[in-house]
Amino acid sequence: METDPFRIRAHVEDFDTIIAEIVAASSATRHTLPMLADIAYGSDESETLDIFFPEGPRQARPVHMFIHGGYWRMFSKRDYSYVADTITRAGAVAVILDYALMPHVRLDVLVDQVRRAGQWVRDHISRYGGDASRLTISGHSAGAHLASFLFQKQAESSGIAAALLLGGIYDLKPLQQSFLQAEIGLTDQEVAAFSPLSHSHDVHTNLVVAVGSDETPPFHQQADAFTASLQRQGLNVSRETIVNSNHMSSVRDLGRHETVTGRLLSELIERHS
Repeated sequence: METDPFRIRAHVEDFDTIIAEIVAASSATRHTLPMLADIAYGSDESETLDIFFPEGPRQARPVHMFIHGGYWRMFSKRDYSYVADTITRAGAVAVILDYALMPHVRLDVLVDQVRRAGQWVRDHISRYGGDASRLTISGHSAGAHLASFLFQKQAESSGIAAALLLGGIYDLKPLQQSFLQAEIGLTDQEVAAFSPLSHSHDVHTNLVVAVGSDETPPFHQQADAFTASLQRQGLNVSRETIVNSNHMSSVRDLGRHETVTGRLLSELIERHS
């Protein structure tokens, strides 16, 4: 019997089926939605993003960036194109981000890439019909972890109006005792530097912290702890549990506007853009 609560495949019976659905949906999205692929936000080959467009004029549109998960060491933006279906249906320009994967690079590289991608959007998205002053973000699992670095507290506002964090990891320490340690080898220094629970965040960013009801206990515990931390800092945070949903079905449903998860994403974009 599997005892590691972080080994998602062992706790999601239809893991492979859901991945196949996600990949197929993403292929369909790339063939049906207007898009520009593989736009560079940096010099490394991994530093690219895809932009998908809603119907209508491409002028001063709200913008939403999605960051995929995979425990920092698998998947790509192409696997998650389908999220753009919900984003564009809500009237926003969709930015789906790629980044390098561990263990070939370390976590500091990934965090830096995500931050530079966010800056690229702020500097350049107007060329593509987006309004950087109407920017929201989302991320799943490791992507939720990385997304949190876009609205850390700084001298001025982060420019992130709102974020949906789905099935996220906010304290890296327990992962050192999981199956993942043999794959990516998190160091004590990385745990200390890159655990969102230990950071301060922008009080101007509105948050939805969501977890599927069928996720393993650490994901609920981490969502509760991060929500409490953000609320103590003065952020407006909604903590949501998605009924009858697990770690993979919850992210699959981001691309289905009629689902609970899809509605959470749509409402976040429409309310805060």
